[in-house]
Amino acid sequence: MRRQADIRAAREQGQRLDCRAFTVWRRDRKPDEAGGTSGRAAVVASIAAVGGAVRRNRAKRRLREIFRRHQNALPPGCDWLIVARAAVNRRAFADLEKTFVATCGRNSPTAANG
Repeated sequence: MRRQADIRAAREQGQRLDCRAFTVWRRDRKPDEAGGTSGRAAVVASIAAVGGAVRRNRAKRRLREIFRRHQNALPPGCDWLIVARAAVNRRAFADLEKTFVATCGRNSPTAANG
């Protein structure tokens, strides 16, 4: 996601999932909305929550990579807003990855049905 309107819609209309080191908002897109059927993501890290530029960039790189690795396991046609917290740079990558998969997989409609 690149447009501010998409990010705002994900935050305002989406379902909030708390992952402790980061927060995820999941919003199902309507069939008539642009973006196709693949999942889209936006990763946000603020100065107040994460720190300076180096820390923010590292947090965003880590979260983008987790999404990239597991996007095929997530339900299609969803917007994902991932907001980093300070703990994202202190936790091991494997731990972050496991938390993301457990939280997002548990709250997906395909996990409940299948």
